[in-house]
Amino acid sequence: MGWMDDLADQIGSYSSEYVPSEVIETMASSHLLGIFLRLDTNPALHIWMGVNDIPAGFDSIDEEGTVYLGGGRLLNVPTLEVLVNGQSDSVEFGIAGIDPATAQKVLDEMPPVRGRDIRIGLTTLDDHYQPTASPVAIWGGTASHVTETSEVVKETENATTAISLASVSGNNTRSRASASLWSSAHQKALYPTDLFCDGTSRLARGVAPVWPNY
Repeated sequence: MGWMDDLADQIGSYSSEYVPSEVIETMASSHLLGIFLRLDTNPALHIWMGVNDIPAGFDSIDEEGTVYLGGGRLLNVPTLEVLVNGQSDSVEFGIAGIDPATAQKVLDEMPPVRGRDIRIGLTTLDDHYQPTASPVAIWGGTASHVTETSEVVKETENATTAISLASVSGNNTRSRASASLWSSAHQKALYPTDLFCDGTSRLARGVAPVWPNY
């Protein structure tokens, strides 16, 4: 039964822990938390909620390691929800306080973001603000589009710009809602003799139309 002993050894050595034990141990006490954002553009964007640039990387994604740029305080971090029953809310991640010239340069040189993979992860930091383990991905999404906003300032204030990235937790990256009703007029514009959508207006009002029995 040597093969059974080998199988038992393999099962015994397997761990289903998603969060590394050292991170759990650190989070059980007072700790510093690092939040990391990765956007899979070309080249990829690596940014974290902090000041200094630090070497880090998601397991199996940043296999060779990389440097995550300190983005300061990340704004507009909403409650992150996963895709449920085909429905997902659009969420935005933003950075404010950028001078307009720099913001315009970023937008001009930014690679396409639509449809790109987004990962949000976290890990604990030591006393030197270095990761105690690789960031653990806690949320995955799909990028939709970038927006920029600027508030009205007084004469004594400097103008600043905020850049936000809209994304969803699924692959629904529409910037506008889809049509809620395909009416008979729509169908006949394409196929004048087709009666398939003749009952959709009554169906939209909650009336169950009587469909033909062929």
